[in-house]
Amino acid sequence: MMVAMALVTGLTAVAAVTDLRWHKIYNWLTYPGMLVALLVALGPPWWNVSSGWEDCLQGWAVCGGLMVTAFLLFPSMGGGDVKLIAMQGAYLGVERGVLAMLWTFVFAAVAALAIVVWRVGAWRLLREGLGQLVWLVKTGRPRPLAPSERAVLQPALPLAAAALPAVLVVCFDLERWLW
Repeated sequence: MMVAMALVTGLTAVAAVTDLRWHKIYNWLTYPGMLVALLVALGPPWWNVSSGWEDCLQGWAVCGGLMVTAFLLFPSMGGGDVKLIAMQGAYLGVERGVLAMLWTFVFAAVAALAIVVWRVGAWRLLREGLGQLVWLVKTGRPRPLAPSERAVLQPALPLAAAALPAVLVVCFDLERWLW
């Protein structure tokens, strides 16, 4: 178990660095990482987090499939994000892989909110949000945003940076400390 945890944490840390620095998650990291995950799953039970090669492949397929769907729905998401989460699913198996993916989205949402609050300011964001709510109640539809307003609400967010704490939460069973 420690082998898989060390590998998935290390690979995700490298992906976080490359994503933060160059806004890329490289194939030279994810493809070999997926292959190593399968090899680890074929090894002794104490090597891996998943329940063997079947759980490894199912984790890869489910996490990868969910991320492909997100990739198709949200054009700002990169293909490297898809491969990274699929690789994590291969190491962690279906249940823990999906849990890590969900924690990744939670950490990414918190980071995105913090970035928007930092850029706009809490009071202005609250004022604009209330104005949007009043408009919605009066007209029954949201007020169209100006391109500058829309740009502020779409910060570039390296998903791998959010995936690293998510993997740590899942690998080291830290959920109980976060609640």
